[in-house]
Amino acid sequence: MADDIIRTEGLSKVFPGGRPVGGRPASPEVVAVDNLDLTVRRGEIYGLLGPNGAGKSTTIGMLTTRVTPTSGQAYIGGVDVVAKPAIAKQVIGVVPQTNTLDRALTVVENLELHGRYFGMRPAAARVAAFEMLERVRLADRAGAPVASLSGGMAQRLMVARAIMHRPQMLFLDEPTAGLDPQSRIALWEILQEFHADGQTILLTTHYMEEADQLCSRVAIMDHGRILALDTPAGLKRSVGADTIVRVSADGGNLDVLAAHLVDAVAEATSAKVIDGAVQLDTHKTAGLLPRIIDASEQVGYQVTDLSVTEPTLETVFINLTGKELRE
Repeated sequence: MADDIIRTEGLSKVFPGGRPVGGRPASPEVVAVDNLDLTVRRGEIYGLLGPNGAGKSTTIGMLTTRVTPTSGQAYIGGVDVVAKPAIAKQVIGVVPQTNTLDRALTVVENLELHGRYFGMRPAAARVAAFEMLERVRLADRAGAPVASLSGGMAQRLMVARAIMHRPQMLFLDEPTAGLDPQSRIALWEILQEFHADGQTILLTTHYMEEADQLCSRVAIMDHGRILALDTPAGLKRSVGADTIVRVSADGGNLDVLAAHLVDAVAEATSAKVIDGAVQLDTHKTAGLLPRIIDASEQVGYQVTDLSVTEPTLETVFINLTGKELRE
């Protein structure tokens, strides 16, 4: 469609297994991305949410020409990424997981060099570099060596560098991994400002708060496949409950308790055992928690702890996969 800036069809990446070594058998091949059909609309922030190993970074690698697909097609702005990688690179900006700034240059020189690489004249590159430093709150560090920047500052500089040549598409791979909460929020604000100016962004993350705060749509990904796709609010509504109760109890098999609570508590819509406790999806009403305790005790379980939360993107992930969303 005309408003789709990214489109993939059956995109897959299989890494071959290792050869036998020292009498040990060959390691099996790894399917990192499995027949992925994905579309990103112009002007949105699209999030790939999932644990490490879900295939998020490999997906970005294929879309940014760093990883060659095993099969399938990928197009960015109508450009075939596999057939015309040099042209594709002109319309994308990439912020990788690792710091790739040139430590031999100052902060502003990193941006000037990038601008020159994409065809800017020296004077224009310098003007654009200082304008970009203002936008990412680094104007006062223009002449500083890159090595003097904090982790959050360095990440903001990499965003500025990636967007210097005004790409149609900005890719961010785990953009706030390892940052402290204050630096994370500062980067969120900057990305939201660029988005407000019309920048299309695709980011990967395993932070559910990041996906919830930033993304227009979120694809929940695991084992190389997209399990669900919607707005953050739509994904949370799909749980079919407005309250999540986590029940820790002594007394035996928790699967038995989970089945009993669904039958005995009228507000409960579903239950499953996650990491040694029962997760009960419910509709909140007065007296809900005492009824959960009473129902548990009726079948010989002693409740040791109760916690109550609203549905989150992690709740959706748990419901889809039966496991928590972790690093």
